[in-house]
Amino acid sequence: MARILSIDTTGDSASLALVEDGAVIEEVALESPDGFAHVLFGEIERLLARHTLSLEQLDAFAAASGPGSFTGVRVGLTAAKGLAEAMGRKVVAISNLAALASFGTRALRAVVIDARRGEIYGAVYDSALNLVCDEIVTPYDAWLAGLPSGDLEIITSRCAITSVASDAIANVASDAIANVRKDARVIEAPRLLAGAIGKIALRRFLAGLGEDPASIDANYVRRSDAELLWKDS
Repeated sequence: MARILSIDTTGDSASLALVEDGAVIEEVALESPDGFAHVLFGEIERLLARHTLSLEQLDAFAAASGPGSFTGVRVGLTAAKGLAEAMGRKVVAISNLAALASFGTRALRAVVIDARRGEIYGAVYDSALNLVCDEIVTPYDAWLAGLPSGDLEIITSRCAITSVASDAIANVASDAIANVRKDARVIEAPRLLAGAIGKIALRRFLAGLGEDPASIDANYVRRSDAELLWKDS
């Protein structure tokens, strides 16, 4: 029996999940307008208590590595790394885009979430969740025009940085696909991603792909405003 705790705090809506032997035992939505750092560990404690588990009984920890809110990415990833370090466990970091792709059904899964500033985060995965087209930040139209041919679907999610923007992306995607890729379809993944992240992470952990906490880094895709300003000054 293998058991993993997964964390996603990369967007406005966050979630936790307990995954055991490939099944999501419980997934919890986190709502906190002031950020998740001050509520995260209490929610983890309550989740484990409901299943009469302790941190010592977890085999590994997982977190969404991004892309998403810079602060949110750091909160969840730092929590997973800290817990793993304290418990002497491994960490598995999973891209939000890969988690979205896991909800697809076709051979090619083009995933997209709002990146603000008139751009999107996008990538294309295959059915085994291997990257076919790298994760990038770009204007939506440019990304759409570069999608590969084949049995493809576009996957969006309400878990993007703002649900309103996600709805807009879904609508734009539907219209654009109708004109550009008539053979493709648009589907919307669930709002919460911690369960999907945990399932992918557990498979990778069992395959020996867990990492030491110190080696895990965020997957921002785009540089932060602070870095951009510093580089340009």
